[in-house]
Order: sequence, then structure tokens, then C-alpha cells
Amino acid sequence: MTYDFDELLERRGTDSVKWDGVRDVWGRDDLLPLWVADMDFRTPPFVMEALKRQLSGGVLGYTRPCADWAPAICDWLLHRHGWQVETGWISFVPGIVRAQALALLCFTRPGDRVAVMNPVYHPFFLVTQRLEREVVFSPLVLRDGHYHIDYARLEQDLDGCRVLILCNPHNPGGRVWTEDELRRVADICHRRGVMVLSDEIHADLTLPGYRHHPFATVSPRAAAISLTFMAPSKAFNMPGLASSYAIAVDPSIRRRFQTFLEAGEFGEGHMLAYVGCAAAYREGEEWLGQLLDYIQGNIDFTEQFLKERIPAIGMIRPQASYLIFLDCRRLGLPQPELVNLFVDKAHLALNDGTMFGRGGEGFMRLNVGCPRSVLRRALEQLEEAVSHL
Repeated sequence: MTYDFDELLERRGTDSVKWDGVRDVWGRDDLLPLWVADMDFRTPPFVMEALKRQLSGGVLGYTRPCADWAPAICDWLLHRHGWQVETGWISFVPGIVRAQALALLCFTRPGDRVAVMNPVYHPFFLVTQRLEREVVFSPLVLRDGHYHIDYARLEQDLDGCRVLILCNPHNPGGRVWTEDELRRVADICHRRGVMVLSDEIHADLTLPGYRHHPFATVSPRAAAISLTFMAPSKAFNMPGLASSYAIAVDPSIRRRFQTFLEAGEFGEGHMLAYVGCAAAYREGEEWLGQLLDYIQGNIDFTEQFLKERIPAIGMIRPQASYLIFLDCRRLGLPQPELVNLFVDKAHLALNDGTMFGRGGEGFMRLNVGCPRSVLRRALEQLEEAVSHL
């Protein structure tokens, strides 16, 4: 089956955070939204059909996990990422950011030090701060067009930390960490007695030519100190279902976290989350392959457009996901003026690079998970705005 990713969908008026939320953030409705990390493509038909079948029963009662939920996850992870997971290692969690908050409540106390490698997805440090833990920022190094880990700095920064929150693959830089890079992180954390919370929500959006390595698979040390969070939500455009899950290989970590979840019934999912996840993993390989090809095409299109028509703006080419970190530093604009260029001049809603912490100055995050005609319009609007500088 051939899927149509060029179809234009009207998402205004659907309570979409990405589209209807523009007014909440910018106070206006004339901006083309390319910010929130969901895609403007239809959720796959096999997921929608599975949800319709579940709803056709006519009763929205308490529901246990469907029989195929955990086996579908295990089969998907083995086939897609070479990770052999047992069903008992898996716990439902109501969203990955929420799961990180629950893990911090479970494994740390107020005042404990929690490390992140910045620039990074902002809830990593915002949630940590709101839970009254101390955030330790360990900066990544931008070199040769990609982010790299400064291992000496990381080892120093992890002194006294209880937890490292790892973005694997990285957001906003789109970096797919290699097996060796992750193993070195695991060795440092193991030596320092630091637990790793590995956010791997973009794993299935690893682009052709790259391979995702689940953190827990890179070494026995990594498996012994980590809790992994994954979901079909980004890859299959279904974040509204909150169909995330946690995987703990180590028995002591698993027992402690599952006990915590059970105490508050945080691990009790809803019927559509279970059914949607199973359907995506059982039937989604062909759809996902076509999606990744389309996203790769959008990335190529963006790179070529910038080179030919807006050479003052570069980009970090993502190795995973549909998010591109635009490098606008050559424009020489202070960050408020850069944001003004995108909002008031180009009429675009993107994520301000400083949202992701220190190191995001001079950058804007662009979501290319949209029909190419929309992407073309956005880049043309940006070209027009830059031409008047």
C-alpha cells in the first residue's frame, strides 16, 4: 500500500496544541506552526481501525492491557532494534515526561543533583527543577556539524549526581549516539554510581543509514543502571494516546519502580493506549518505512533550499526524527531579534533555540513532519523575511 504524506489536513479547530495553541503562546493566529513535535500526517489507518473496533463495543469501562500489548512491544524491539526484552520488564507509563517525573520521585529526593547534556529537550530540566531537584548542565560540543559528548566534562559534572537524563536519540540535534559513545557514558555513570533515565521516544524515527542503540543493550553496566522510556507516539503520530512504556532490565530497579507505579496506580493505562500501541507495532513497518523516506526527502529539501536561497542560515542535519536545529548564527542577530524575524517577519511559529538551554542561542528548531508543500511555503516565507535584513 502507498500512503499519501502530501495530503493537506485541516487541524485548526481540533484543539490541537500545535495549531490551536499558537494563539496561546504568540497571541495571534497568522503564524504557520512548525514547532510542537507532532506531524501533520494522518495517524496510520491500521491504528485508527483498531481504535474504532475497540470503541464499537459501546462501553468505556475499566480495561486491562490487551493480550498482545506486551508481546507486540517485545517483538518490535527485537526486530527493529535487536533488543530481546521480556514482557515482565515492561511497565505502562502515562507519557514519557510524566514517567521521568515519576522516576525522579521514585529514585531521588528534593535537593538531589540530576544531570542533563544541553542543549536538550527542555522538560528534562524544567520538570527536574519543579520537583526541587538541582539540575546540573553538562554541555555537548558542536563539532563538524553534529553534537558530541565531552566525556571529561561529563565525568566532572556527574560528581555528586544521582541521575543522568539521557536523550537517545538527541533532541533537538537529531544525533544518533553510537554504541561506543553510549558505552562510555555507561562506564562513567557506573563508576560514579549514577542512574540513567534514557528517553528513547525518537528511536523508531532513526533515519536510513543510521542505527538506534537502546542504552540498556550496549553493555552489562548500562543494563544494570538504567531505566528506558519508549513509545510509538512520535513514529506513528499518536501522542494523544499517551501510549508510553518503561523497560527495566535490572531486577532491583524494576521492582522499585513497578512498586512505585502500583502504589499510585500510575501504571494503569487506558484501553486505547494499549490497543493503539499493539496495532502500530504489529502492522506499522511498511507505513513507517514510507514515512522515513518522506521525512528524509523533507530534510534534503530543506538543506538544499537553505544552501541555494538562504545561505546565511545553516542546519544540523538530523540522523533521527523530523526536527531540524537551524543554525542562524551567521545572521548576527541577538536572540530576541532572531525570534522576531521568524515570528513578525516570516510569520512562522518555531521553537526558540534558547528553550533547550545554554548552547541554543542563535538556533531555532524546525519541525519538517508536514507535507512538502507546507514546508516549501514556510521556507519561502523565511527567505522573504531574511531578504529584507
